[in-house]
Amino acid sequence: MSYAAYKMMHYPTGIENCASGYITHSISDFTPPLPQLPTDDVDPDDWPGPTSSGPTNGIGPVPNLVVSAANVLEVYTIRVATAAEAKDVKRGGVMSGVSGVSLELACHYRLHGNIESIAVLSVGGGDSSRRRDAIILAFRDAKISVLEYDDSIHGLRASSLHCFEGSDWLHLKRGRESFARGPLVKVDPQGRCGGVLVYDLQMIILKTVQAGSGFAGEDESFSYGGGASARVDSSYIINLRDLDIKHVKDFVYVHGYIEPVLVILHERELTWAGRISWKHHTCMLSALSINTTMKQHPIIWSAMNLPHDAYKLLAVPSPIGGVLVICANAIHYHSQSMSCSLAVNNYATSADGSQEMLRSSFNVELDAAHATWLANDVAMLSTKSGELLLLTLVYDGRVVQRLDLVKSRASVLTSGITTVGSSLFFLGSRLGDSMLVQYSSGTVATVSSSASKEELEAIKFWNRDMILNLAGVKDYSLEQVADIEGDAPSTKRLRRSSSDALQDIFGSEELSLYGSTPNKADSTQKSFSFAARDSLINVGPLKDFAYGLRINANANATGITKQSNYELVCCSGHGKHGALCVLQRSVRPDVITEVELPGVTGIWTVYHKSSRNHSSDASRIAAEEDEYHAYLVISLEARTMVLETAEMLGEVTESVDYYVQGSTIAAGNLFGRRRVIQVYANGARILDGPYSTKEIILGTSSTESGSASENVFVSAVSIADPYVLLKMSDNSIQLLVGDPSSSTISIKVPSVFEGSKKSISACTLYNDRGPEPWLRKASTDAWLSSGVGEAIDAADGLPHGDIYCVVCYDTGTLEIYDVPNFKCVFSVEKFISGKAHLVDSSVEEMLGEPLKALKNAEDLVGQGRKENKQNIQVAELAMHRWSGQHSRPFLFGILTDGTILCYQAFLFELQENIKNDDVKGVKDSIMVDNSSSRLRNLRFLRIPLDMHTREEISGQGTFPRFSVFKNVGGCQGFFLSGLRPAWFMEFRERLRVHPQLCDGSIVAFAVLHNVNCNHGFIYVTSQGFLKICQLPAGLNYDNYWPVQKMPLKGTPHQVTYFAEKNLYPIIVSTSVAKPLTQILSSMADQESGHQVDHSNLSPDELHGAYNVDEFEIRILEPEKSGAIWQTKATIPMQSLENALTVRMVTLLNITTNENETLLAVGTAYVQGEDVAARGRVLLYALGRSENPQNLVSEVYSKELKGAISALASLQGHLLIAAGPKIILHKWTGSELNGVAFFDAPPLHVVSLNIVKNFILIGDIHKSIYFLSWKEQGAQLNLLAKDFGSLDCFSTEFLIDGSTLSLVVSDEQKNVQILYYAPKLSESWKGQKLLSRAEFHIGAHVTKFLRLQMLPASSNAAPTADKTNRYALLFGTLDGSIGCVAPLDELSFRRLQSLQKKLVDAVPHFAGLNPRSFRQFQSNGRAHRPGPENIVDCELLCHYEMLPLEEQLEIAQQIGTTRLQILSNINDLAVGTSFL
Repeated sequence: MSYAAYKMMHYPTGIENCASGYITHSISDFTPPLPQLPTDDVDPDDWPGPTSSGPTNGIGPVPNLVVSAANVLEVYTIRVATAAEAKDVKRGGVMSGVSGVSLELACHYRLHGNIESIAVLSVGGGDSSRRRDAIILAFRDAKISVLEYDDSIHGLRASSLHCFEGSDWLHLKRGRESFARGPLVKVDPQGRCGGVLVYDLQMIILKTVQAGSGFAGEDESFSYGGGASARVDSSYIINLRDLDIKHVKDFVYVHGYIEPVLVILHERELTWAGRISWKHHTCMLSALSINTTMKQHPIIWSAMNLPHDAYKLLAVPSPIGGVLVICANAIHYHSQSMSCSLAVNNYATSADGSQEMLRSSFNVELDAAHATWLANDVAMLSTKSGELLLLTLVYDGRVVQRLDLVKSRASVLTSGITTVGSSLFFLGSRLGDSMLVQYSSGTVATVSSSASKEELEAIKFWNRDMILNLAGVKDYSLEQVADIEGDAPSTKRLRRSSSDALQDIFGSEELSLYGSTPNKADSTQKSFSFAARDSLINVGPLKDFAYGLRINANANATGITKQSNYELVCCSGHGKHGALCVLQRSVRPDVITEVELPGVTGIWTVYHKSSRNHSSDASRIAAEEDEYHAYLVISLEARTMVLETAEMLGEVTESVDYYVQGSTIAAGNLFGRRRVIQVYANGARILDGPYSTKEIILGTSSTESGSASENVFVSAVSIADPYVLLKMSDNSIQLLVGDPSSSTISIKVPSVFEGSKKSISACTLYNDRGPEPWLRKASTDAWLSSGVGEAIDAADGLPHGDIYCVVCYDTGTLEIYDVPNFKCVFSVEKFISGKAHLVDSSVEEMLGEPLKALKNAEDLVGQGRKENKQNIQVAELAMHRWSGQHSRPFLFGILTDGTILCYQAFLFELQENIKNDDVKGVKDSIMVDNSSSRLRNLRFLRIPLDMHTREEISGQGTFPRFSVFKNVGGCQGFFLSGLRPAWFMEFRERLRVHPQLCDGSIVAFAVLHNVNCNHGFIYVTSQGFLKICQLPAGLNYDNYWPVQKMPLKGTPHQVTYFAEKNLYPIIVSTSVAKPLTQILSSMADQESGHQVDHSNLSPDELHGAYNVDEFEIRILEPEKSGAIWQTKATIPMQSLENALTVRMVTLLNITTNENETLLAVGTAYVQGEDVAARGRVLLYALGRSENPQNLVSEVYSKELKGAISALASLQGHLLIAAGPKIILHKWTGSELNGVAFFDAPPLHVVSLNIVKNFILIGDIHKSIYFLSWKEQGAQLNLLAKDFGSLDCFSTEFLIDGSTLSLVVSDEQKNVQILYYAPKLSESWKGQKLLSRAEFHIGAHVTKFLRLQMLPASSNAAPTADKTNRYALLFGTLDGSIGCVAPLDELSFRRLQSLQKKLVDAVPHFAGLNPRSFRQFQSNGRAHRPGPENIVDCELLCHYEMLPLEEQLEIAQQIGTTRLQILSNINDLAVGTSFL
């Protein structure tokens, strides 16, 4: 194995940065849902609370939310449902007239670089501003990208890039190689400039384009693609050393100055733990006034003597101004004229030690806190233990008199917190799920009167336990902190949102912050209540995982289908957000029944109700959702079966008038589900329940020349009530038009297609239904139709929406017609090439010459390779819009080469004044159906799919592969049948792709909802089995992989799997507060004769509580799908004993000569640096006795010197890493006896891997050691080691045929592949491991798992070398999962040359270079660069997203073919389709 591929399978989910701003819309675009009160039109900077105590009208303009997780950037739009509109109350009850708030994805990008910090550059301008904000991203070491949203591409694009790296800027580093942190971005609140701190001491000032200079809104340079965004004009550097500023800790721009003022927190001279009693107030503030035109920055004020542990600045909003300095033990307020402070615990001291500081009423530690502003005088802090604190600045209009701190709620452990608009905030977290919370504040006299009766009801519905706090229990003590996650399980919780943050329903609860005046009469009291509204699931940080069998595994599966027998059980989260995440990449449905039924060609389920009269719309829609299916139609090769879907599935083929003599092409409902239509090869029938009411013969009567058309039959059908579109076998089209009043149909051949010679390759009908027809907005006279009523009602009073026909010709042109007039409303040439954006051809012509020039160039290029493209056609089309207030239609196409094109529609209005001839006059166009004009503003954006594989489509006789579903187990989307079936589920306007491998190829699929199968589905496998199934409950599908998250209420550390009994032993630690005296005495007990000296502790401190981690091993057993797993047994550790490792080991008992599988635990006592380290080895037998009560029995325990950090079984022996020694033991059945040992000396072994008799050791600082064990001389020999110093995180062997390589991941987020080659001279006679490949992954890899690769389809006969091939699956601290897989040399060379081409051929987002990102990062340590023998699939996946012409051209340039490249990428995907 000399070559490998790196591939991401599950992208990072732990959110590191969050910010909010008006990215996709401006403040002025926001139309208030109800007429706003005039008092609400205040500048958003002031963030006033609602003026009245009753529910206010909505929540004002809502900006976008921007989040980043490692190298993933996402922008969300926040959708607010007001109580007036909503039919059902969403999670969190009703607050301020709002019943639900949800996040909807606006755009998602994967970058070639990890985002270090984010800021949103906003240009003020109040509520009427048309300007939009820009996003500033910073990357290591000093790269800055400014992005703005462009409506014409419906995405972000870079408006400027600023790079301060490379040889020109070497002087900025001042000779240093490594820096403690990446660049930090902050912006001026009024958007005049931004600042980025790079290389610890260089401040880059980004000067923005000023809106004041002329009418920038009307300036041409701004108006490209919608509203103008904030831009950065130029940048320059301030060297802070010149200002005598060293050791910068934080900086911020403050409010209320005419010029931007930058306040920097820095340390004059450093102190250290041993000197703190003398040197403790070492920090200071310096305020610089930034003049960007003159590039001057005088210091205008400064403040000395701040505590050494100050670490964060917070700019106080106007009108107060100034900064808050947050320290570990105190909070200080400073402005140019005054200062005050608040101690938050007993460790805070004042600078000169004399005067007493004002103290808060409770103790809290504030290190690592995050903060944001809820009002202009109230800040919310989130502490490291996950508590939310409210800090009020008591301000009398002149000075800040004092600071008040109160406890609020417990919530997630945050990595960032941001206020979104005036009544929402977002808690971003790397350790738990991130949450969006709504808050409302009012100035009220008493607590109870602020909640209206309805609000009380709604809250009671959500959380009964918290209701006391509202119902007038005024003496609520703030010490009992209620968790945002109320433990009361809400019975009516939606199932799909079963993540841990969703069990955290905030009971709405008031917190009172009393005003400053002692006189009770005029004391204003600010109360805040919270409601959790939405959450984003996070599976990180993945500390360890185990690979075990699913509860519904199939023992007979083989090959690729066997993979969906397995799942990953991961230790994730931390503290109270510790959880067990069960990840399953492929969906394995729960089978209800299974029947063998060979030869099925299609299945459909249809509804039937004789009478349809519902009183109201709402009840009709609800009934439609829950109506049971009446019949199941199964089409076989030569006949059709009809089954009744009542209690039992009973065949009624004989007793119904369905066409049963031949196979059916399609079946569906017409006329609002009152009739069924069944289409077969040369006819169609309309049925009312079991009775046929009309039959139409197709084929012969379609054209005059009867002789030629004898063999014309129906080949494809699309139904959209009341129309049925038929595609005939001679590639012509016929339309069946239904008449709802008489429930009959008639044939019509659209005039557009009658005489046309163009051959149609695929067509479909699209029904644009929903709250309001969406496509109408895209026509140029949309402003006229906005006054027209809702959807057009059919005769029977059912809205059927607008219907369109989407057609694709053999030439590759796609056209959309409106039905039934068949006017072309949208057309696009070369749909098959898969361009990034589809624009109506009439608009393209209008845009004029530049595009034509491009087209000609394209045609010239295309001359040479016509033969490659000719045979690609669109095999199938589908267009659908799922329910949802703001949902947009998706358009899917399958090409004959297996490519799936997925587009999402968006609207973009061109700014030019188009001469619109279509609008005759207002009256006329309201009379005419308003789709008479073209859909000029309609565009489509191509969406990358995380599809794992592709398959070619053979010939004509294929069956439709898209099956749209509206509700299968609470999810909506479509199912793709075929060789490698997959679920495409739609959440938050994004598609989640989940493959289904467990049955191999699937030929037909249909949704089934009846008594025994609630919102389930039916599918038929190619082996001829018909299965009725449901989606597994309890899984959350709104994630890259379906996940079930089970809270552990403690931190999980390591997990292992016991296959025989299907058990998972897990190390869990929980934090317990104990009195200090008890801890000290237990330390003294264990170290006999060692007395602890108490003399330097005060009596208060001795009795104070102190948090210690208590460890235990929990043994969990999986329950049936969806249920929380049961803890079968727990093994507690002794006090101060940490369990470090837990593994299932197989040992050879030398007395009985039998193998025993035991649970081995390695521990260490943590007693401080005065006591020599000790640890224990514990062995347990699991499930020996029949009695389930004592599942676990201890068979051995022994204390050793040094911490036992890793264990493994080696050929029946137990290998133990105890401190600096590696000892091999044999097992007698009651005793472990040492056989061999090895002193390297490693300092602390973090991982131990074994293959045959080879041992791989990873050390925390000394890189890796490669050993072998010889039975004869009973010795452990060092074969080779890596001489470099490397902080190793995880290791594993990589096996490729007969080659053995060693893989190691390190603290700088790299992965290296090394090998042992004693015959090569550079290996120093075999002492040194040589580098095979190295790669920067960009995440800390904590665990590798070796899995055998699956045979790829293309290799006809796999050689022995190919079968013994293993890939490494890895998990990271960001919550991402990926794999490193071996590649053969030919594929590697091909893909590597493609990769080099793609570096230049693809426009990379935010201007990042993929090559520099993937280079080994040594952080200043000496490192010899190794070979770059790993290809990056994250870059290769861009190839499939390129237009077809470019794909062919690039393939030709590197001397290969497109098919060859795609087949290599596909083989890799199939080979690694684990889980």
